[in-house]
Amino acid sequence: MTTPVLEAQPLRNCPFCPRLAAYREAQQNAHPEWFNAPVPPFGDDHAELLIVGLAPGLKGANRTGRPFTGDYAGGLLYQTLRKFDFAEGFYDARPDDGLELRRVRITNAVRCVPPQNKPEPGEIATCRRFLAGELAAMPRLRAILALGAIAHQTVLAALGLRRGLFPFAHGRVHELPSGLVLADSYHCSRLNTNTGKLSVAMFESVFATLTEWLDPSHLED
Repeated sequence: MTTPVLEAQPLRNCPFCPRLAAYREAQQNAHPEWFNAPVPPFGDDHAELLIVGLAPGLKGANRTGRPFTGDYAGGLLYQTLRKFDFAEGFYDARPDDGLELRRVRITNAVRCVPPQNKPEPGEIATCRRFLAGELAAMPRLRAILALGAIAHQTVLAALGLRRGLFPFAHGRVHELPSGLVLADSYHCSRLNTNTGKLSVAMFESVFATLTEWLDPSHLED
């Protein structure tokens, strides 16, 4: 088994996942005004915190070209980032709204929109090279927030770590061998909030913990 070459970002016409490429092409034909391509990260690569979601939403990031922009999950995420001083400006669900991130970068485990919001295991594994490349290219990274179990597992795989040693659980914070911190949260999707699996208070609690971890005093511990 060969190890895939680390790549920072996929090409706009990335062919690696045939099913996703075909779905992307179908959306390009149906909605030529949409972004309809692998969605690039949002935020500085010198950020201290990397937030990893699952994949672009069809009418969210796939339409707008910016992670978590244009759907319910983005509204909750960016509202929370602003509350904890990880973002400033006004979020208006469009990539030119002027919102700016502070110390944080946002990406997805899978860069292309999957049918029914469900990437297949092979697609997750194939796209992992881009997350691995991104992690390697962030020199000041100190913490990662995984939104959901798939994002959590993909981060561990990208770092070459065994998932059994670091089980996913909402609100859990894992100290990794490299010194990085991996925090877990349920995904901030409408489904999770509507069913009560994730509340605003639960989501904000994760960010409160991360804010403490990123406090400069932790560098002295």
